[in-house]
Amino acid sequence: MKPAARETSSIPALGERLRQKERRLTGPRQAILLLLQKQDTPVSVKEIFKGLSGERCDLATVYRSMRILEKAGMVKRYDFGDGAARFALLAEGDDGHRHHLICTGCAEIVAVGECFPRELEKQIAARNGFRSVTHRLEFFGVCPECQRSQPRPAFASAR
Repeated sequence: MKPAARETSSIPALGERLRQKERRLTGPRQAILLLLQKQDTPVSVKEIFKGLSGERCDLATVYRSMRILEKAGMVKRYDFGDGAARFALLAEGDDGHRHHLICTGCAEIVAVGECFPRELEKQIAARNGFRSVTHRLEFFGVCPECQRSQPRPAFASAR
């Protein structure tokens, strides 16, 4: 598996993808797509809204646009268990299968390039009588910046 790749399609090509799904490329959707093109990791609706500060777009429009873009298969929704859905732009034909490392301190997200071999999925499926098995895997930990700002436990220095 490769790390999250940015969508390289032009805005006209993205607009065409929307039109194929019987949707228009509105000003807010275009601004959202431009913002998502610049992201290496999934971002929340609130982060998207904040990034659109100069645009004429309210928070409800961002939520509505993200639902439309997700339904059209142009963005993938990720849930890292903190109650905030995050989104990443998908290239044509990309299923969005990615893994991430998430900091439990500051919520920094790092794309992980490695993935389990397909053979492991097949073995797990066969052992349990399942078919069409896939997986979703996220790693959680404390990033280097948060490690520097958090005091070390007293027992750790005794080692």
